[in-house]
Amino acid sequence: MYPISEEIITAGFGGQGILFLGKVLAEAGMRAGKHVSWIPCYGPEMRGGTANCTVIIAQEPIGSPIVNAPDAVIALNKPSIERFAKTIRQGGVLVYNSSMTDQKPAFEGVTCVPVPANRLADEVGSGRVINLVMVGAFAKFSKMVKFEDLVKWLPVFIPAKKRELAEANLNALKKGYEFVQA
Repeated sequence: MYPISEEIITAGFGGQGILFLGKVLAEAGMRAGKHVSWIPCYGPEMRGGTANCTVIIAQEPIGSPIVNAPDAVIALNKPSIERFAKTIRQGGVLVYNSSMTDQKPAFEGVTCVPVPANRLADEVGSGRVINLVMVGAFAKFSKMVKFEDLVKWLPVFIPAKKRELAEANLNALKKGYEFVQA
């Protein structure tokens, strides 16, 4: 049976591109004709502080943007794993940046996927694209966002002031997707 919706929390430090990561997922869902909700949350210090984003992608209208038990968490640092991973519903997935933690999380009924996002981003030439590495990795598990749609629409999502990162973003997306064995 095709899922009705997918609820995702993205989290990390401010400056890691958490909000953009969530926005890419929401935009891809919207362009695929789905209903979406994108709610950013960040502290007043922003860069270096905590940031997270809630994304819902659904086949039907979304009744509430509140997510208490997400289907997936994409965590870019250890504090985000500690805060959000325990909320993932049974059968869900935790995609986490293993470059930022030495801990190997294990949660019963949750698939934990380590992605060395910092290393993979460096391999494509820019440490600034770890968020897109994580989007690519998550695409292997997403029920609502197709990798092909992300590749197709990514150039549109990149703000004009960041166009110099367009190629690195696309390469990072592909690197993350290819790294994960689903």
